[in-house]
Amino acid sequence: MKSHKLLPVLLSFLVMGYADIIGVATGYIKQDFDLTNFAVQFLPMMVLLWFFVLSVPAGILQDKVGKRKMLNIGILTQAFGMMLPFIHYSFPMMFVSFLMLGIGNTLIQVSANPLLQDISPPEKLSSLISTGQFIKAIVSFAGPLITTFLATRFGDWKLIFAVYGITSVAVAIWLGVTPIKESKADREPATFRSCFDLLRNRFILLMALSIFLIVGAEVAINTNITNILMVNFGISLERAAIGISLFFAGEMIARLTGAILLNWIKPRPFLLLISFIALSGIAGVMLSPGYLVSLVFIFLTGLGAGNMFPVIFSIALEKMPNRSNEISALLVMAVSGGAFIPPIVGFVSTALSPMASMFVIGCCMLYVLWVSFYVKKR
Repeated sequence: MKSHKLLPVLLSFLVMGYADIIGVATGYIKQDFDLTNFAVQFLPMMVLLWFFVLSVPAGILQDKVGKRKMLNIGILTQAFGMMLPFIHYSFPMMFVSFLMLGIGNTLIQVSANPLLQDISPPEKLSSLISTGQFIKAIVSFAGPLITTFLATRFGDWKLIFAVYGITSVAVAIWLGVTPIKESKADREPATFRSCFDLLRNRFILLMALSIFLIVGAEVAINTNITNILMVNFGISLERAAIGISLFFAGEMIARLTGAILLNWIKPRPFLLLISFIALSGIAGVMLSPGYLVSLVFIFLTGLGAGNMFPVIFSIALEKMPNRSNEISALLVMAVSGGAFIPPIVGFVSTALSPMASMFVIGCCMLYVLWVSFYVKKR
């Protein structure tokens, strides 16, 4: 494994994290164009929608054109979307911009992990995927802070798009000139049928459903934890929002430590360990007697959940390395769980109580715990 090949591929995870800027960007766009809460929700939806629609076709195309080429197409598509607001800043143009962000980021997510697999020893794959996710988490955490600085210092929040777009092009150029020998499976190219036929394999189906529920639970925690804390402890929104920061801080620390620990601990027992940690955190939030204790358990939940995605991804790729493009496509499509689980959590919260919605998140993590026992036996 050579660093001159590894670095540009790991930097693609940096670019992958750029799409998470849509959260803070949506707030500024709503303010700039005086949009309703309903209308502005179509912007982030445009990003998430493509994970469901485009992942499998991207995996099939990637089987023909190659992983590095597909990764660069995704990076440049995303960069192009970030340049559009500087051509004309309007709500329709931002709609198109977010659409391009969603398409580009889907291609990046489908291709980055399989390409990383091609340049890493099998025993290092889980560690390197966690490293990539840690890099992505840093960008997700720092993006809103950088945007706020640019908005206050230079009076234009959109400058974050320029910074992200220029660095994306630089990463694409570096990746383009880096020679990488990609693995090629000795079989017929992937098709829609070959992709979805993999779901007949119980192991792959369980892995895809795990990703669906993990991402859904993470998004649900992000969007509901402030309301849970406010209702339970009668605190302000500003104090409750600390819970979100602590959850993401837990995830970021988890990915850094996971990248180190997975050099010595095998992925399957590690998944069992972090599943217990995440489920313990959720149970602690539900039973917590006070605000500060709840914050501790929210952090613990992030500490457990942070490595679930990269570990499950690596376990699935290791199971069938010759079908990496199709497996990657299915697992990235499962990221769309972030669009389906939160509405269920929101419905339970409205119909019963905010705390009752934690049961839904707990069920997601309980499933992952069961899967961790299943894969450990195999």
